[in-house]
Amino acid sequence: MEWREQVSAREGEVLAAIRGHQSNAQIAAQLDLSIRTVESHVASLLRKAGVPDRRTLAALADASAAGGATASSAARGAGTTGAPAAAGLPVFPTSFVGREQELAAASTALEQSRLVSLVGAGGMGKTRLAVEVAEGLERDVLFVDLVPVRAGGVGQAVAQVLGVVERPPGTPADAVIDRLRSERVLLVLDNCEHVIAEVGELVARILRLCPQTTILATSRERLAVPGERLVQVPPLGDEAARLFLDRARATDPELVAESAEVEQLCVALDGMPLAIELVGARTASLGVDGVGAALDDLLRLISGGRGPDERHHSLGDVIGWSLELLDDDERVLFRRLGVFVGGFDLDAVAALNPEQGRGAVADLIGRLVDRSLVVHRRVGAATRWSLLETVRAVALRELETSGEDVGPRYLQWAAATAARMEARIDHLEAAEFDAVADDLRHALTQAVRGETATEGIPGGTASAGGSGGAAYWLAKGLGRLSFGRGQVMAADEHYRTAAELAPDPAAAAEDLGLAASVALTTANGETAFGLFMQAATRADSAGARAVALASAVVAATRFSMAFTEPVPRDRLVALLEEATALADPADERSEAVLAMARAWVSGETPLEPDLELSRAAVSAARRSGDDALVLGALDALGTALANAGRLRQAHRLSDERLRLAATASRFEPAVAAELVDLFHVASTSALAAGDLPAAASIAEQASRDGAVATHPAIVAPRLIRLCGLSGRFDEALAQADVLWDGWLYATTAGVESELSSLRGDWPASAAAIVALVHGLRGDGPAFEEWRSRARRMAHVADAADSLALAAAAAFSDARVAAHTGRYADAPQLVAAALVPFAEKWWMAYAHATGAELAVVAGLPDAAERLAEAGPAAAENDWAAACLTRATARHTGDPQLMAEAVMRWERLGARFEHAVTLLLLPERSAEGRSELAALKAAMPGHQWIP
Repeated sequence: MEWREQVSAREGEVLAAIRGHQSNAQIAAQLDLSIRTVESHVASLLRKAGVPDRRTLAALADASAAGGATASSAARGAGTTGAPAAAGLPVFPTSFVGREQELAAASTALEQSRLVSLVGAGGMGKTRLAVEVAEGLERDVLFVDLVPVRAGGVGQAVAQVLGVVERPPGTPADAVIDRLRSERVLLVLDNCEHVIAEVGELVARILRLCPQTTILATSRERLAVPGERLVQVPPLGDEAARLFLDRARATDPELVAESAEVEQLCVALDGMPLAIELVGARTASLGVDGVGAALDDLLRLISGGRGPDERHHSLGDVIGWSLELLDDDERVLFRRLGVFVGGFDLDAVAALNPEQGRGAVADLIGRLVDRSLVVHRRVGAATRWSLLETVRAVALRELETSGEDVGPRYLQWAAATAARMEARIDHLEAAEFDAVADDLRHALTQAVRGETATEGIPGGTASAGGSGGAAYWLAKGLGRLSFGRGQVMAADEHYRTAAELAPDPAAAAEDLGLAASVALTTANGETAFGLFMQAATRADSAGARAVALASAVVAATRFSMAFTEPVPRDRLVALLEEATALADPADERSEAVLAMARAWVSGETPLEPDLELSRAAVSAARRSGDDALVLGALDALGTALANAGRLRQAHRLSDERLRLAATASRFEPAVAAELVDLFHVASTSALAAGDLPAAASIAEQASRDGAVATHPAIVAPRLIRLCGLSGRFDEALAQADVLWDGWLYATTAGVESELSSLRGDWPASAAAIVALVHGLRGDGPAFEEWRSRARRMAHVADAADSLALAAAAAFSDARVAAHTGRYADAPQLVAAALVPFAEKWWMAYAHATGAELAVVAGLPDAAERLAEAGPAAAENDWAAACLTRATARHTGDPQLMAEAVMRWERLGARFEHAVTLLLLPERSAEGRSELAALKAAMPGHQWIP
């Protein structure tokens, strides 16, 4: 049964609203339901549709409504403006001949199925047909050439074409799924057969989770994925002669040939387009008669078999025949080209042929292109060439038969290419690295496996596995280049490989340290700790060992939340003592790392760095001149200041980190790890200081910075806090749905993913702000529901028992009570809001709202409560505005109330601005209008004195 048939009438109404991108709160208001009932319907719809979140559900509903359950027709029915975009689609210099029947069959199949596979033997023209099909469709196209891809690299290849980067612990395939969830595209996967199981797994996930994505695959065998439609690509029939004459006349426009003679030749070539093109390219020099005579023996050899294997064998024979017609220089170059798994440019080919000048090499390539043995491709302004997969197999066979070993030259070219790119990494275009990445990795793999000898390579030895030369520098360069491209998992692998190939212990320790820094970009402190400890073991100098041990201490304290089992403090103290004994006091970098370790380990619990030791760490880091160390030391100082309640200073320190980050290199793993941490801390610091405009600016910067890209559910808590405090209630509730969906997935899916960090208690304060928004809008049931959810996220039965939630929950409860006029519990709520919270980020909000509740509720100790809240409010602009309003109410000072209005306006706090206007008789109408626009409830009658 199709999932839409299982949807009830009420669920259908909810689904229609989800398609309109309405939040649960908006749906509840529209359908006159409670938010809890709406959420129950949404959960039912997600279960019936078999999708993980509402965004995918909306896309699936759009596709189903627009085209009878196919995303392909949905794309056509939706209508587009302008020409569809195409990424990576090959451009062929020759015309497309024939295949009218297969072209129509494939186009029709794509109207009826979201997965169509063009299946046929090698050399049948599947790629060319797929391109023609794609160009005939009115939708965006993503073309992924899988020829150079090896096992484990399919997800990365697709992600590369999509322009997305992985977000560990998620995989590249996860990033692909996330991007394609709401994309209306045709994904063309070309040459799947050698990675068919991996392709099938990814395709199955896309079909299940990305309802508007259609897939066109080419392969020698079916993908065996449910729903797959096959279109066979057989040998050419009558069109074969047309293709032969088209290619022959491209080089000899005056060619005259007997049709029977041409047809006989094409039949003997099994109607294979590639074989026909190869033979046709020689007709200008030999004529049809000459070609026929030269091929006579070959045609008799292959005329018997007609099965796929025999056809493929005959194609190899045709290519082999073409090679017999090459001169010596052409043949040598051709076989050497077989080492390239991807495309190649003139520099790459020249590196493999040092005995020839560049001009001679360019001429040889041109002659091979003329013979259809090499394919010319233009990538932007760059000129590149490649071999078709079947032709490359013949080239490799020729290379093996010759006994020639071009592996050392290939490895040397790869290492030199990586070094050149790394030297200008700040200005390197992604497409430039992508063009050679597969070959750089292939060269490294061959070296690591011992398939490439390194004699004659500077720094090399007879064993590539132990080489400190080209293979080592290639691995290290690939680590940095991959990291700069956003390929975090690949970078980690390459740095670890570099450590294995390192020429000496010092280099190995450095490479393990780089791998540890890569881990810290995803806040994976546990992995980083292990790698730093390995680096300490490998280090051959006391100074290097000291730095590695101190770095391990920092990782274990600063990133302790990522550990399954925290490292005992006494062990960390012992490691720091060992590092201190080993360190050279004259080494400024070593002293900076040690100073930071001392600061972070100084507290009885993690994340409690000592204030004075943190100041010393900043001074030491500045002396070292290392941007990453300065950024890290400033974080220690900012944390210490915040813990001391000095929130404005912590906020100013975050501003300094942001200014430094603007000029720091994002291609260094240690710096990138600081950037990821920085945007989270800077946003938190700005809100802790009540500086809403700064928090909004930081959120905007983070959204534009690819170095800190992460899943929407990870960003949602920050946006909820900002939007809730700013009175942007609709935005806050929309993000609430994203957070809740993500939290449910993280806590129930049973798998590690980029959402796993949501299992911690840090999102709980955002849930308290969602409760606040519902309370201020007068939705009591939703208010209570989100209070309960906040406790669930904090893993406590009582909010007061949670370090992360206590102050935020007390703030939310007090503010809602003051607004709704429910003062029966005011004494208890005021007392709960004015405790000295251990976690300072939300304390000023709680203290200020608690004091205001005491005033509004007419509690006898209101004056004392205002005084009690003063110190915390002095550290927070929002709290200061709140206390100004409360004091104005308590004293009846209209000028002070007008000042409160101005304070709220400067902060951009729309809701608080509106309810403060109600307290000024001459502006109360303006306040009512603003509240209506915010869909907020009018305050209780006691709000206006």
